[in-house]
Amino acid sequence: MLTYSLHTNSSPHPRFDSGVGVNRDVAFVPQTALRSDRYSRSGEDGEQSRHVRPGPLSDLRAGEVIEQAVGIFPSDAVTRRRLGWDGMTIEVVQAIGHEKVEIRFRAPVHLLVAYEEGVRGNGETLIEGLPRSTLRDVKCKLAFVPAGHEYREWQEPRTRGRIVYFYFDPAKMPIDPGAGAADTPLAPRLFFEDKALWETAVKLGNLIESGSEDRHYCEALGVVLAHELVRRSAGMRRVEPPARGGLAAWQQRIVSAYIEEHIAEQVPLATLAHRVRLSPYHFCRAFKRSFGVPPHRYHNARRIDHAKTLLAQPARSVTEIALKVGFSETSSFTAAFRKATGTTPTAYRRSLA
Repeated sequence: MLTYSLHTNSSPHPRFDSGVGVNRDVAFVPQTALRSDRYSRSGEDGEQSRHVRPGPLSDLRAGEVIEQAVGIFPSDAVTRRRLGWDGMTIEVVQAIGHEKVEIRFRAPVHLLVAYEEGVRGNGETLIEGLPRSTLRDVKCKLAFVPAGHEYREWQEPRTRGRIVYFYFDPAKMPIDPGAGAADTPLAPRLFFEDKALWETAVKLGNLIESGSEDRHYCEALGVVLAHELVRRSAGMRRVEPPARGGLAAWQQRIVSAYIEEHIAEQVPLATLAHRVRLSPYHFCRAFKRSFGVPPHRYHNARRIDHAKTLLAQPARSVTEIALKVGFSETSSFTAAFRKATGTTPTAYRRSLA
């Protein structure tokens, strides 16, 4: 359960566990188990539909922490103001200066990120399942991190950034009536724009920053935001063309991004299949239908493409490049490169000159 709190954070540097990015100084406070009587029923047939609904509100007690909040390092580089209730918590984070900041998050809650202000001189953002981004002007952008996904970001800000984080309990999220299943996953999204989501998010952020006492209005806006989030995600799934025996578009994005992230590693077929909720047998058939080649050949082709890019950099040796893209020996790299391109890495490099 999420509880009400509104304060400024001035805690010491957070601790990160195993790179997961759990901030031990900021956490949700569990109170009681989720109860089905907090769900509402709609329709004459009594069909159950879940939604975020206000519960009892109380203040955080001194010394309590919130496990499922973003970890920010150094913690004294920002101020944090928070408001929460049953099913949802909102946090406004304001940068104090221009020093480098690292952000890490992975938790069993959904996270919506609204970048109200921010231009970074340098930085990188990664949401598990998507290609990483080095976009510098992130002002007025949104990002969505589904429960269980990793979110990492570092930035050297040119302006004092302001970010609003919205944490959603998945058990209290609305169910899209057209989804066909209550557990249809919400897809990760990075640096997108959506007018309806943005306007509601900004209203909530401004209310918290101003120290608003109108809790019921905040809760009502939170319900609207949760419904808009589910509707937008469902709309994206519905406009995707049918897979026709292959992988759906969201599955293609997940597996291709995962391969890019682990280009130099051995990626088990079972790992890719698990990420898109298919058996290895069905995944292999669907992958070949979508990409035209089996997964291992696609992975190898992407390694060769990466190698071509690196060969354009004269300072890198062929041996270094071979290791960089996942080959343990120069000879095996040369053989694979020749098979794919018809020429050796050295000859390819000369052709670029």
